[in-house]
Amino acid sequence: MNKGLLVILTFVFGIFSAQQTAYYLQSAKYKMDIDVDAQNFTYKGNQTLTYTNNSPDELKVVYFHLYWNAFKPGSMMDQRVQNQGKSGDSRLQVNGISRLASIPENEEGAQNIHWIKQNGKDLKFEIQETIMKVTLNTPLKPNSSTTFTMEWDAVIPQQIRRAGRNNREGIDMTMTQWYPKIAEYDYDGWATFDYIGREFHAPFSDFDVSIKIDKDYIIGAGGTLENPLEVKGYDASASVKTDNKNKATWRWTAKNLLDFAWAADRHYTVESFTVLDGPKVYYVYQKSEKTKLWEESKPYITKFFQLMNASFGRYVYPSYSFIQGGDGGMEYGMCTMILGEGRSLEGLVGLMVHEGGHSYNQQILAYNESVRPWMDEGFTSYYDDYVMHQLFPPKEPVANPFVGSIKSYVNFTKTGKEEPAVWLADHHDNGSAYSIASYVKGDLFLVQLGYIIGEQNLSLVMKEFYNQWKLKHPTDRDFMHIAQKISGMDLKWFHNYWINSTKTIDYAVKNVKYDTNSTTITLENKGQIPMPIDFSVLTKDKKVVNYQIPLNMTHVWKSKDIYGDFKTLNFWPWTQKEYTFTIPYSKSQITALGIDFSQRLADVNPEDNFVEIK
Repeated sequence: MNKGLLVILTFVFGIFSAQQTAYYLQSAKYKMDIDVDAQNFTYKGNQTLTYTNNSPDELKVVYFHLYWNAFKPGSMMDQRVQNQGKSGDSRLQVNGISRLASIPENEEGAQNIHWIKQNGKDLKFEIQETIMKVTLNTPLKPNSSTTFTMEWDAVIPQQIRRAGRNNREGIDMTMTQWYPKIAEYDYDGWATFDYIGREFHAPFSDFDVSIKIDKDYIIGAGGTLENPLEVKGYDASASVKTDNKNKATWRWTAKNLLDFAWAADRHYTVESFTVLDGPKVYYVYQKSEKTKLWEESKPYITKFFQLMNASFGRYVYPSYSFIQGGDGGMEYGMCTMILGEGRSLEGLVGLMVHEGGHSYNQQILAYNESVRPWMDEGFTSYYDDYVMHQLFPPKEPVANPFVGSIKSYVNFTKTGKEEPAVWLADHHDNGSAYSIASYVKGDLFLVQLGYIIGEQNLSLVMKEFYNQWKLKHPTDRDFMHIAQKISGMDLKWFHNYWINSTKTIDYAVKNVKYDTNSTTITLENKGQIPMPIDFSVLTKDKKVVNYQIPLNMTHVWKSKDIYGDFKTLNFWPWTQKEYTFTIPYSKSQITALGIDFSQRLADVNPEDNFVEIK
């Protein structure tokens, strides 16, 4: 063969191979045996982990998360809370003083690793607070598996954040992020973020977990209970099977989850109901006058899963558990931990809807939350607004379900504390800024996108994204690829402005000139983010006439929207500050005119968007 041709073919094959192997998923299988000392809030653990390296890289080290090591005075989490003071996470401090600093020594979180072995041979490991670095004796080659065995004991910490003992509603144990969990490895390398209190990331894993605990306890967990007839609470015909220490063993399994979480209490009640074409739902809670709203919430949660399945994509797991525990609400695989003493039905359902919505984002789509919290929290908040608007219709009509989120964003921009959504979750300097960037701007990312491409197209984008990327680890680039493909538009400019900056949208009606048979309008872009503009006229006979002014950067114009038909005008170049156009209506024919009658545009000064003609 010609040498030059061989070089070319080798180069082309190399590119092809790189393209074929650029995306991969690591996988793990956990087999755990846990023995709980409930009286002393400790437990012993043995773990066998089969880990498969599907990457093209040879791995010489692996990393594990040891989250509970954060729950003690002087930890990095404690330092972060002290440094941030009152501007930090309110759940971690009282009047700016860290709650972690006062944890008694016997209630400090601890995960004490006795040993770890690879294929039966001892490994060297280094504990870096919440990260454990393990050096392999035998490097793990691409497309191969290895087995880690490990023994450890742990102290269940005082509940400060998400996990721990004796939560404020009297739940004995909330066991979340409780075991040595292998970190995710992907194209960006190991996801080894220190645990400072916010988000998580992990490979999809299978779990087989046996938990030995005093026979009087009932456990709620994200997974399938394999022996309901041998334990308390799940089957009326059960005969609790105990060992010589009066302990029962609970065996749970789950497939394709990011983690396994559970909670235990002597006073739990277990109730269940099945959603048509959806999961079996479990309620695990202390049934009392304080939690009476749980019973009333059941038809709403049924409707929630039905709406989600129809509007965004089907829930992929067999069950979902709402478990009373935690310090507010926090999502995990096939379950959520929530405070159960709701003050209103809408408040309790709203919390359940938010955490249940996370199961579609944090668990099924499984973004790297530490890097892109705005996708997980923001897309979940979008689901919230969409679903709650239907479950609890507002008493006064509103233009769309997202009006409240837009108001929250606009009000916060005026404080001068806004931070870009692109920042890493744990690295926001202000707790409120994190919430706006991740929850609200992530929500409004989709609202603005619907405004740009049309709500019908946005619906197609959301469904296609879910179908293509469920049980994988997509990024915003993957989402934007689908949005651009379905809409035909160039949308990179919008993503860059909205996520990577704190620039704002601010349009205005600058001038209106009335002639005998027409009206000439001049609009002004007073902000820093260019947008296409929906402009409408309300006529004296109560007719709404819509116009679309495209933005040149999209190159393809919106063709339809649920807010009515429209006429498309000439495009507005993004470099041009003013735009003038004429409509065939005189002053006597018009009641009002203005920008964005649908109120979806996140304009920070909407007061100058409308003109009422008297």
